[in-house]
Amino acid sequence: MLSRKTKYGLKALTFLAKREEEEPVPISIIAESENISQKFLESILLSMRKAGFLGSKKGKGGGYYLLKNSNEIKVAEVYRILEGPIAMVPCVSLNFYEKCDDCPDESICSVHKLMIQVRDNTLKIFENTTLEDIIIKE
Repeated sequence: MLSRKTKYGLKALTFLAKREEEEPVPISIIAESENISQKFLESILLSMRKAGFLGSKKGKGGGYYLLKNSNEIKVAEVYRILEGPIAMVPCVSLNFYEKCDDCPDESICSVHKLMIQVRDNTLKIFENTTLEDIIIKE
């Protein structure tokens, strides 16, 4: 299940991407517009800033703004920053692999084989979807 953190991160990024002005947007406006707790949103946007997706400006007229075009930000990148691995179990993760303690042989594990398919299909969708693709055009 998608966490609230990742859902809100995607909502905040798409909110910024839909704006035609390139001026920074105060966090209070994003939070109110997207119905997100401002305190929770602060930590999400900080993660996105550290990852290089957002810039920020302090003081009067300050706020957050996109550093990349919406067609350059893939959902997979956002997901990994906010959520972690895309794989549902660690033994099929491409970036965070760990052997499962309860599985003596991955090559004959039916759960392992199924989770590879789930990972591959999810990854295909996330890698081929950008912020621009998920923006609801009004």
